[in-house]
Amino acid sequence: MISRNVLVLGATGGTGRHVVAQALEQGHVVTAFVRDASRLSPVSDRLRVVTGSVTDDGPALAMAVRGQDAVISSLGLGKSLKSHGLIAESVPRIVGAMKSEGVRRLIFTSAFGVGETIRDVPLIPRLFIGTLLRDMYHDKQAGEVQLDSSGLDWTLVYPTGLSDGPATGQYRVGERLLLRGFPRIARADVAAFLLTQIDDARYMRKRVLISS
Repeated sequence: MISRNVLVLGATGGTGRHVVAQALEQGHVVTAFVRDASRLSPVSDRLRVVTGSVTDDGPALAMAVRGQDAVISSLGLGKSLKSHGLIAESVPRIVGAMKSEGVRRLIFTSAFGVGETIRDVPLIPRLFIGTLLRDMYHDKQAGEVQLDSSGLDWTLVYPTGLSDGPATGQYRVGERLLLRGFPRIARADVAAFLLTQIDDARYMRKRVLISS
């Protein structure tokens, strides 16, 4: 496997931690962009931690993007039901930093049910999306509209319900998936797929579902 320079956004989150760990295991050089550096201690000489916020206009994000081969975003607010505009505000800053630094590849984690993927959501989860999760999903959709017109080489990844189980290596991906009930996927498997997309153009400028 070719070693790449990879920037991970949301590196201290549930999925982001798996992305960082697996990227290092695969021999990549990783930059973790975090709000609080104390939450992610360097465990390798190939891990650089840069402190900053994706919703600020300061120079930290551009510095983190500089020299990268790809940017992987697993940004999120954990179990919060309020978005605080995180994705809508961060996407233009991420896009701007990537364009200014000449970095084109962006793998962006969204959520199953955002945008057109709502058509594949089973009935009961769809009810939650339309009520409790409405603010979160509107925020993600607003950010994705901006990605569409960015001109970057993006891939949007939509995991089904996330679990903290171990990686299985057994998952399905596709622009459409037949799903029933409450479909789930381990965060570790999502991280593994995100990393495969660094050099895989199959889903470039496309939306892809992932589920167990």
